[in-house]
Amino acid sequence: MSVKIKPSYLKGAIKAPPSKSVTHRYLVISALAEGASMLREPLVCADTLATVNGLRRLGVTIDGCKNGWRVKGGGLYAPDTVIECNESGTTLRLLTGVSSLLQETVTLSGAPSLLRRPNKPLLDALNQLGTQARSVDGYPPITVMGRIHGGKAEIRGDVSSQFISAILLVAPYAVEGIELIVTGRMESRPYVKLTMDTMTRAGVKPTHSDNMDRIQVPIGEYSPINGRIEGDWSSAAYMLAMGVIAGKIHVDNLDLYSKQADKEILYILRKMGAYTKIKGNRVTAEKSRLKGVEVDLSDCPDLFPVVACLCSVAEGTSTLTGLRRLKYKESDRLKATMEGLKKMGVDVKGDSSTLSIKGGIPHGAIINPHNDHRIAMSFAVLAQATRGETTIMNPECVTKSYPGFWRELRKIGGRIN
Repeated sequence: MSVKIKPSYLKGAIKAPPSKSVTHRYLVISALAEGASMLREPLVCADTLATVNGLRRLGVTIDGCKNGWRVKGGGLYAPDTVIECNESGTTLRLLTGVSSLLQETVTLSGAPSLLRRPNKPLLDALNQLGTQARSVDGYPPITVMGRIHGGKAEIRGDVSSQFISAILLVAPYAVEGIELIVTGRMESRPYVKLTMDTMTRAGVKPTHSDNMDRIQVPIGEYSPINGRIEGDWSSAAYMLAMGVIAGKIHVDNLDLYSKQADKEILYILRKMGAYTKIKGNRVTAEKSRLKGVEVDLSDCPDLFPVVACLCSVAEGTSTLTGLRRLKYKESDRLKATMEGLKKMGVDVKGDSSTLSIKGGIPHGAIINPHNDHRIAMSFAVLAQATRGETTIMNPECVTKSYPGFWRELRKIGGRIN
């Protein structure tokens, strides 16, 4: 299957879907909290459903209701078969942490794309904390056996922040408090801050050093959650990007005080000279003359594809850095983005951690997103400013994080066949 997109003038208002990152974290905390939690307006997508199904396999009762999920937590047990995490790296890492609260053996695996994503730093840290976590070279399937004890553990911060979040979320239920010593530069730091903020809201407050190289979590218990999931800045980034290159788009349901990493899109758009306006929980982005930028994306790597696409229509040359970990995403995201931009005639040069993009007027092309939702959505953005028609293969891959993407694009005037 594929979609064909013609350049369009886009105009209208979109409600940002709920945050995927917050939905995952609230699900895990609700599963551990004794009693009933109510998650209102969660993001229902392939990744969050993988977490729901995995938690159900671990004995957690999760029922759908009119406006969300009702979660009855506090009792975990080991399933008698493998927990399949599909393509969700977040599910795999967070549920590996949850599995360490059980004495029995739990095995987790997933789809082929997940089997090439590394997890060794997480497993090494869990082993230091008293759990037996095993795999072949750190790749799924992962086997976890023996209850997490606690104490101190070193963990790398330069591969994935999800490793740190996975341990922090279960740390209150260890036998004793946990202190993580983070080695190397912590990348995607805002995601760890988001985890700690979510924990604090549920009644357990981690503490950390000024540079976050040491994080302490006391033993304790979460309180059940009764809350609404905030809007997703990652998904909003695509609509805001389309506004600045192809029309005038209002995006509602955005929290300007959010801890989400991809709120950084506002700073990047302004740095590029884009017109944006904030009023309450609405952000408006309007077609603008963009200029090239230099941006370090090490703390917000999910923004890379859409920012790269914006740079390809900006005046001058842009340089994007902090890209080393992109090869560990759903696709080799740096390689896939370069491939797509070159097909559209964009002058790009790069290495394993840096990309240089010379802006111009791209032409339409057939884009293979390599089953990566963020690649598909980013090139749908760029397709609004190309000469000629663009074809996106495998468009259904967007269901991983933004199931309503194509519907919303049509709503604001996108010409899609």
